[in-house]
Amino acid sequence: MDSIKSNEDVSNVDVISAKDLLSSGHTYLDVRTVEEYNRGHIDKAINIPYMFLNEQGRVKNPDFLEQVSAVCQKEDHLIVGCNSGGRGLRACVDLLNAGYKDVRNLEGGYSAWVDNEFKGDESAQQFKTACKFRP
Repeated sequence: MDSIKSNEDVSNVDVISAKDLLSSGHTYLDVRTVEEYNRGHIDKAINIPYMFLNEQGRVKNPDFLEQVSAVCQKEDHLIVGCNSGGRGLRACVDLLNAGYKDVRNLEGGYSAWVDNEFKGDESAQQFKTACKFRP
């Protein structure tokens, strides 16, 4: 039996390497909320929120793995990203424990992507203006 995976088992990938991997066929799984995704995202990203915002704060999406399995195979090459890397890391751990084979966390998340001025479906400046963590 395979051991339970943890944060230490997750491979991280920087934005430069991620961009190359995406252009060679990897799939980008954006685990931010729908609202965050709608403000800007990487081209051809699949959005499946890992957490939702409600009255109690952020709560884990109980259907996350089921929703991912509806659009991704366990053999797919996935790059997982959130806004800054935390939710992406936790999502990667869950995916590895569910049997996904090639899962990588985007270091720095979409914020790092924007900081490198890579184009997405929305302009980088629009995202920087909309995101409270950006000047």
